Amino acid sequence: MLLNGRNAVIYGGGGSIGGAAARAFAREGARVFLAGRHAEPLQEVAAEIRAAGGLAETAVLDALNQEAVNEHADDVAAAAGSLDISLNVIQHGDVQGTPMAAMYLEDYLRPVSTAVQATFITAQAAARHMMEQKSGVILAFGGSGTEDRGQYLGGLVTALEAIESMRRQLAVELGPFGIRVVTLRSGGVPESLPAAMEGREGTAGSIAAATLLNRAATLEDVGNAAVFAASDMAASITGTAINISAGAMLD
Repeated sequence: MLLNGRNAVIYGGGGSIGGAAARAFAREGARVFLAGRHAEPLQEVAAEIRAAGGLAETAVLDALNQEAVNEHADDVAAAAGSLDISLNVIQHGDVQGTPMAAMYLEDYLRPVSTAVQATFITAQAAARHMMEQKSGVILAFGGSGTEDRGQYLGGLVTALEAIESMRRQLAVELGPFGIRVVTLRSGGVPESLPAAMEGREGTAGSIAAATLLNRAATLEDVGNAAVFAASDMAASITGTAINISAGAMLD
């Protein structure tokens, strides 16, 4: 198993993306620690992992609460013996479908502020332990896309660009400690769209239509890519993004 003996923290572990990564990590032997603001979805994912023979624990916390995140990271490292993988896939609270010229300032800035704060807090919490053990992988999700895909996405594109900038800086600073920092770029995962979302089918179709393979990334694709990025098979990959957009992103 590719992640046997590794300990992984997934912020937003009760969501579709976080759950997919957690199940894939556990399948490959990792002990997963699911963190999020709501207990029920975390427990559902943990129950699935345990039913499949994996190891999963949950914790209710807000990734914007630095004290809580630090305490949780300390608890994980103390209980498990190491903190090897950190993945942040929390929701950013972005507003889409509204032109920037008609958008409220707070709606535009919310995802930017959330992304920067949560990325900083969770990466720093993990880095403290990874620097001591001289190893570890910090994963981000989303990544920047081509300019023409930013229409009516509000502050989301700016938020993703901010994450990429932070990822590059973290990779430079943490590389000497053996820590890798990688982004997974999907171009959109239709399965992760809320079931009650207005225009869901149309949005899913547009995501697939923008690809070269005429299909978008699936949750299984995301999980498999996350496992690869976190494993020793990707030992020489850092400071960059792994593109799983099925050709939607060419830059």
